[in-house]
Amino acid sequence: MAQITCKELSSLSDLLGAEQLIINKYESYANQTTDTALKNKYEQMAKKHQQHFETLYAQLK
Repeated sequence: MAQITCKELSSLSDLLGAEQLIINKYESYANQTTDTALKNKYEQMAKKHQQHFETLYAQLK
C-alpha cells in the first residue's frame, strides 16, 4: 500500500473524530428516548456511522 501523506493522515483523523462524535450522539439519543420508532432510527444511524468509521479506520491499516 502506498504511504499516506501527513495531510491525508490529518484528514482521516478529523473524519474519524467526527464519525465517533456522531456515533456517540445517536447512541445517547437512542438511550434517552421512549419512542420506539425514534429509538430504532437513532440506532440505525449510529450503526451506519459505525460502518463509516470502520471504513475510514481500515485506510490506516
